Amino acid sequence: MTIDHAFRDGFTYLSFITAVDEGENFRLFWRFVRLDEPAARLVEATVPREDPVAPTATRLYKGADWHEREIYDLFGIRFEGHPNLKRIFLPDGFEGHPLRKDFESPEVERRPEGYY
Repeated sequence: MTIDHAFRDGFTYLSFITAVDEGENFRLFWRFVRLDEPAARLVEATVPREDPVAPTATRLYKGADWHEREIYDLFGIRFEGHPNLKRIFLPDGFEGHPLRKDFESPEVERRPEGYY
């Protein structure tokens, strides 16, 4: 199922979009809900670490705007076709994307290996 399929199948509400850094790739998750009956669908996609780009959902789901901006800000994944893709939490001049596993900063202390 794709974003377009979800919309055509009556999943008119996008409840969230999130991302996970899997090391070599990123994984994106979109959760869609039907409001006329109790049904939900989870759509996932793998995005390459090099040149991470995914299609925007904003053309069908206006609420995707902030979710995509958050993922762009914290992971660096660009959403092709997004009408206003810019940082939402961090200042414009901020270097890097803090939720990437390879993010380094002198102000951030890493947990010891194996610590949960």
